[in-house]
Amino acid sequence: MAEAAHKETHGFQTEVKQLLHLMIHSLYSNKEIFLRELVSNAADAADKLRFRALEDGSLYENDGDLAVKISVDKEASTVTIADNGIGMTRDEVIANLGTIAKSGTKDFFSKLSGDNAKDSQLIGQFGVGFYSAFIVADKVTVRTRAAGTDAAEAIEWVSEGEGEFTIAEINKPTRGTEIVLHLREDEKEFADAWRLRSIISKYSDHISIPVQMWKDEVPESEGPDGEKIEAQPGEWEVVNKATALWTREKSDISDEEYNEFYKHISHDFTDPLAWAHNKVEGKTEYTSLLYIPSKAPFDMWNRDQNHGLKLYVQRVFIMDDAEQFMPTYLRFVKGLLDSNDLPLNVSREILQDNKITQTLRQGCTKRVLQMLEKMAKNDAEKYQSFWNEFGNVLKEGPAEDFSNREKIAGLLRFSSTHADSDAQTVSLADYIERMKEGQDKIYYVTADSLQAAKSSPHLEIFRKKGIEVLLMGERIDEWLTSHLTEFSEKQFVSIAKANLDLGDLEDEESKKAKEEAEKEVEGLLERAKTALGDKVGEVKFTHRLTDSPACIVADDNGMTTQMMKLMQAAGQTVPDVKYHLELNPEHALVKMLADTQDEALFNEWVGVLFDQAALSEQGSLKDPSTFVQNLNSLLMKLAK
Repeated sequence: MAEAAHKETHGFQTEVKQLLHLMIHSLYSNKEIFLRELVSNAADAADKLRFRALEDGSLYENDGDLAVKISVDKEASTVTIADNGIGMTRDEVIANLGTIAKSGTKDFFSKLSGDNAKDSQLIGQFGVGFYSAFIVADKVTVRTRAAGTDAAEAIEWVSEGEGEFTIAEINKPTRGTEIVLHLREDEKEFADAWRLRSIISKYSDHISIPVQMWKDEVPESEGPDGEKIEAQPGEWEVVNKATALWTREKSDISDEEYNEFYKHISHDFTDPLAWAHNKVEGKTEYTSLLYIPSKAPFDMWNRDQNHGLKLYVQRVFIMDDAEQFMPTYLRFVKGLLDSNDLPLNVSREILQDNKITQTLRQGCTKRVLQMLEKMAKNDAEKYQSFWNEFGNVLKEGPAEDFSNREKIAGLLRFSSTHADSDAQTVSLADYIERMKEGQDKIYYVTADSLQAAKSSPHLEIFRKKGIEVLLMGERIDEWLTSHLTEFSEKQFVSIAKANLDLGDLEDEESKKAKEEAEKEVEGLLERAKTALGDKVGEVKFTHRLTDSPACIVADDNGMTTQMMKLMQAAGQTVPDVKYHLELNPEHALVKMLADTQDEALFNEWVGVLFDQAALSEQGSLKDPSTFVQNLNSLLMKLAK
């Protein structure tokens, strides 16, 4: 064994003991997972070497047979996972092994919910798979040398998972990484070659790098009939199929294999909802294997977070997160793409948008949308599960992907006045199917929350007439409706905008009643406009209210209150928007207002009605104290 020339002791991040304890006792329900994680890491190291060697063949060091070797020492109770991949330098060892979760341990802990099933989703996202070794080991030794460096530049990393690790410089003639697990007393079952073989066949059959285990020599023996059976020398035996799963025929791959491959590439611990495996031939030749996860990652709303597909070119691994092949609104999709058309020397830096990448992105996007359409059609429950996790991200689609806007719109789900439930289960096709005779528009209302949308005064006339309205209470909904203007040739109409036209849904009797009511309070509009001054753009009578005295609405081309709030939240300058005040001429308060001759009292009443309407629509007021003063003044006068 190599001797250490120089040795140092370093401390882990402060949270390491908590993290390791959590992983050992909570996050991994299946101890066998440690082998899958370590073998996957070793295979990735081999893939990375193969990619880098495209430009520098000397990195192979006259050893181009890439493999992962697993050996067991029963007496010492150790399991060793070794690869001849890219290896690590001293700095890389400290960065990757000494800093648990480069993407941020504190963030990791901040996302923990206490629910083991949910918390386990975080592991792969924070790159802590290596530390699964401590589930079965009380000490881990890592010896590694980066490809292309001298044997004397190798590093030995040792830790017992108790808050510190040692780094030492050693001699290592071969490149790559060797991980030695010193098994705990109660985990010695894993120091068994047959046990490890079964785990590898279960979790690592799909890995394209050969996974080898030592097969002991078999001495010479006699057969049942006395015949001589020759001795078999000991050898390294491949124990996985070592074929890239995506290159095999779909009919030869079981659901279990697809599921396990998903877990390998995504580091997710739950089965995917669905997958699509396609080989495309013609002008563009590629293979795609795309998965829809069952659970959303914690960072789904971070549009800048790395996402995309694993990219292979002619089965050579290129990169993990090729964003060019999956639009941002489908950033939750996992999987890989193996292209025959891209050059082998492609890298993240030179993978620019071109005709090939555009064709590949269009093909992958189309396949995912088809997958979702099929799921929505054939398994409503499963699709609802998908929508609950990823629906709000899919709503970004109409703005981002104009060519597929109609398809995306068909996949959207909403709450509506059709049912009392808050669940987003109504598709636009369902809505159109239930449209009343004479209705030619899709009506919707946006608000700060679903509850606010359900309580909106704008719904009053629609409830009275039995017209279904889509209820939208998510932040993204305002953005969605600004880009999704129609579906199936039916126009989207906000019921909170001015000049609401019910068309054929407005009956003659209602029109006459409205006209008569307006005559009774003639002259009110001019007085109210004068009283409010530049607070409002316009004061009008409305037919949209039945129970409320007043409401405020945005101009047809003006900014809605929801869009204004979104801009404010984003820190953008918001223009001074003047909304319209609409009065219900049939309401008792409005009639009383028309009969009020005292101008000071009239102004107070108009101010209160306006502020009430603004509060109902916006959820807040620019000047709440004046509203309170006016209201108190009126209450005092009424009490006399």
